[in-house]
Amino acid sequence: MYDRLNPSWQATAIYRARVRGALLGGAVGDALGYPVEFVSLDRIRALHGARGVTGLVPDGGGVAGRVTDDTQMTLFTVEGLRQAHERERHKGIGGGWSRLVREAYGRWFDTQRLPGPPEGAEGLAAQPWLYARRAPGNACLSGLAQDFAPDPGAELGRPGPVNSDSKGCGAVMRSAPFGLTRVPAGTAFAMAARSAQTTHGHPTGYYSAGAFAAIVAHLVEGDSLEGAVLRAVRLLARYPGHEETTDALREALDLAAEGSPTAEKVETLGGGWVGEQALAIAVYCALVEPDVRRALLLSVNHSGDSDSTGAICGNLLGAHHGDHGLPHEWLERVEGRAEITVLADDLAAACARS
Repeated sequence: MYDRLNPSWQATAIYRARVRGALLGGAVGDALGYPVEFVSLDRIRALHGARGVTGLVPDGGGVAGRVTDDTQMTLFTVEGLRQAHERERHKGIGGGWSRLVREAYGRWFDTQRLPGPPEGAEGLAAQPWLYARRAPGNACLSGLAQDFAPDPGAELGRPGPVNSDSKGCGAVMRSAPFGLTRVPAGTAFAMAARSAQTTHGHPTGYYSAGAFAAIVAHLVEGDSLEGAVLRAVRLLARYPGHEETTDALREALDLAAEGSPTAEKVETLGGGWVGEQALAIAVYCALVEPDVRRALLLSVNHSGDSDSTGAICGNLLGAHHGDHGLPHEWLERVEGRAEITVLADDLAAACARS
């Protein structure tokens, strides 16, 4: 029986709660934003009232709580990283992670092309609910049509070979798991940035993914939200061509310092369609609103990529507060909640063993 007064047990329990929180929080934010993605702020207010969306609302199919490609790809990232930790438990994560994560993304790609799980499918590929196609990003689809797995030691700072001009948010929105694996923040940054090059070759596209993973890594270790972002900004400064990502994060920090959050202030940071803007919006909302519920709602009530900004904000808040800090009435209604919880616990256990 576990000794709940044992510091090591307590640390393990906190770590597991943060991993659960990051993945479940991302799903909650995704589900909150999905019905209003592509909808202007004025239209959101016309449909849902002056405060906009105040909870889970039905999507175009009349169902509330559904998740999108943001959560789907995040979960497949987890599956690839968990496999890497389990295969290389005795010598660290090593270089094989890149190919394993790329193979996991290939399985996600199949879910967007097939009507349901093929015979003999295992793991996430055997889950029928993950075969829904909900406006997946073009760069993710076109990138995964090519069989490219980045070199884990490749130099950063130059355009990647796949979609070299793309910095869409499809790389950052799936990258929280790199920060959940208990590797140092600098390692999480590099892993996420290189993996992002699978589909997004623009340096800002993959730096935003790396910075996000580094922020999550700091949060998992118990850092404050502001401290985690500031450390990620310092980390970015090591890399050539970091300025767009750094400037976006500094703008979010400065705006959050003003207080008095509004949807109009959110929109000054952009629409969230590109990586640095999506990350900046999520960071601003998580920083400026101490209440988790209000922060999540702020992150989706704007005229841009509401599901992605909501998902990223939810990842940050969950990694910071743990799953117990998330609104439970929303959690209970999120698609795939049980499966996400199991996957989170599997990742936490694999990383703890390695």
